[in-house]
Parts: sequence; C-alpha cells; structure tokens
Amino acid sequence: QVQLIESGGGLVQNGGSLRLSCAASGRYSIGWFRQAPGKEREFVSAITWSGSMTYYAPSVEGRFTISRDGEFYTVYLQMNNLKPEDTAVYYCAADRSTYYHDYKYYSRLHEYESWGQGTQVTVAS
Repeated sequence: QVQLIESGGGLVQNGGSLRLSCAASGRYSIGWFRQAPGKEREFVSAITWSGSMTYYAPSVEGRFTISRDGEFYTVYLQMNNLKPEDTAVYYCAADRSTYYHDYKYYSRLHEYESWGQGTQVTVAS
C-alpha cells in the first residue's frame, strides 16, 4: 500500500518562501495539487518516478520548483515568491505507472492512486 506524508506547510508573508516535502513509501511519479476553500482541487506540479521530467501549472511556473531526493523516496516542492492566491491545502499524490506521460495526464486527479493527508499553506498579504 502506498503511503504519503506531506510536511512543510505554514504561514508566510507575501513574497516569502516555503518548501513542502512528500515522503513516499516507494519510488513513484508524484503530483502536487492544492485546494483553496470553496474551490476545486487543482494541479500544481508533477515529477516522474525517475525525476527526468517535471511539469508545472502556468500559475506557478517560474516560482515553484519540484525535485526529488535521489536516494530516498522524498519529493520536494520549493515555493518562492508566494502570493495570497497560493493559499490552500496542498496534497501530494502518487502514480505507480512506470511509463512517461504528458502534462495533461499528470494534471488529472484520477490518474493518481494514492493521496496524502494534505498540509496547509497560508500566505498573508
């Protein structure tokens, strides 16, 4: 059974930075999603199981960086220049497929088999 544990959320000022971590029980392709109050869960970023491909939503491109630990099964989301509209609960999710897919695939919620419990990110204006 896939297990995912997110950490690193918190309160930060406008323009600040945070780094989220997603500790997985194995080497999977990982997606980050977020859900703000009253809104649908949306795609943020993804990294393939090998780390060779990364994907970003247009709203975070250039501000967020996804990476993975080469030795351990941890994926990071470095978030810089945070804005109040980034406020949300952030979730990581695992896709056990070993094939390489495109942005459209990784941006779809239903492609992921397992989800973490989420971590709150709040950006104060």
